[in-house]
Amino acid sequence: MADTPARKPKASITHIGNRELSPATLMMGHGYDPMLSEGSLKAPVFLTSTFAFPSAADGKRFFEGITGKVPGGTDGLVYSRFNGPNQQILEGRLAVWDGAEEALCFSSGMTAICVLFLTFASAGDVIVHSGPLYAASEGFVARTLSRFGITYVDFPAGATRAELDAVLEKARAQAASQGGKVAMIYLESPANPTNALVDVEAVRDARDAAFGPDCPIAIDNTFLGPLWQRPIDHGADIVVYSLTKYVGGHSDLVAGSVSGAKKWMTPVRMLRNTMGGILDPNTAWMLMRSLETVELRMSRAGENAAKVCAWLKDHPKVEGLGYLGMISDPRQQDIYDRHCTGAGSTFSLYLKGGEAEAFRFLDSLKIAKLAVSLGGTETLASLPAAMTHLSVPDERKAQLGITDNLVRISIGIEDADDLIADFEQALGAV
Repeated sequence: MADTPARKPKASITHIGNRELSPATLMMGHGYDPMLSEGSLKAPVFLTSTFAFPSAADGKRFFEGITGKVPGGTDGLVYSRFNGPNQQILEGRLAVWDGAEEALCFSSGMTAICVLFLTFASAGDVIVHSGPLYAASEGFVARTLSRFGITYVDFPAGATRAELDAVLEKARAQAASQGGKVAMIYLESPANPTNALVDVEAVRDARDAAFGPDCPIAIDNTFLGPLWQRPIDHGADIVVYSLTKYVGGHSDLVAGSVSGAKKWMTPVRMLRNTMGGILDPNTAWMLMRSLETVELRMSRAGENAAKVCAWLKDHPKVEGLGYLGMISDPRQQDIYDRHCTGAGSTFSLYLKGGEAEAFRFLDSLKIAKLAVSLGGTETLASLPAAMTHLSVPDERKAQLGITDNLVRISIGIEDADDLIADFEQALGAV
């Protein structure tokens, strides 16, 4: 029998000569050495709760890294609440897409977001966030963190630099009155479900002027990432995903992630190690599969959305579209031009009428599925005010523009003309 190979994988090839390989190419093998798995071309699913140590000294060394007794993290596999081969390969590939030093995967997007907030916020602190946020994110800040003496200040997604300066000064004063600090600036751009964009560069400049670089800027990049927006390039420190959406892309899994520089990821990793919430190996394997086609799927869905929206915009029963390919506000267009490389495939359809008309439209769809979530291969439609954002107080929904006639559409990879035919007959029922 051949000797067991060394456990360290071969270094991944990221360049050929002076050419840096694209993320789409790296997704086919980055971080995986077939020789460590009997030559298997694809990584196996490592269904194990624990890992055997080469020696007792190695076990001690691995735990020194896991527990933080020795800085730099562990260079070995310890226990599946901490790490595992599938999760580590996935995290390396996610980091490639975001241009980040490290990424961490979680059992859901909300697990990632909650652990992120709990990592950086303490009693008396203030979180500054854009609005709207996904309802569960906003609810966690407003209702759960408030129980531990953490408060928030929010601002509209399209805020200008002057408005951001004023918000951060308010947050500073609020934190001082509570004996805390401004712990984090948390953004969602495009916002769910309005598609409103945040000027990440302006937020970075305002943060630098008010607090310096030690107050992290995190952003939920689910609507455009990883293909159409790279927020770290524009001043964000931490990128958050519901991997359930475009990255998973098949509506068959639930997962989340955060990525960023090691100095931000290390404390998040330490809390994840304690609380759990790491992604299971089978779902990590499924996401590795999905990342091989994420560019193809998102590109096709984006092309479909452009064609569908071009047809919808002039329909007599359509009041308007919240689609990034058809922005009417000059400031939002400026943000889009600087931050985004594509308009995405999720948009808001504003029908003429209210909830009754929206329900008739949704109930008449034949190809598009009436379901929450987005970014899958199939087209999905929902009514946020009555579904995903139902828990948001009515006054807050009105403030954020989440109206009874706002239908959120996530275009899939079906034939675009078939989708247009479906929307045409459904609008006929309104």
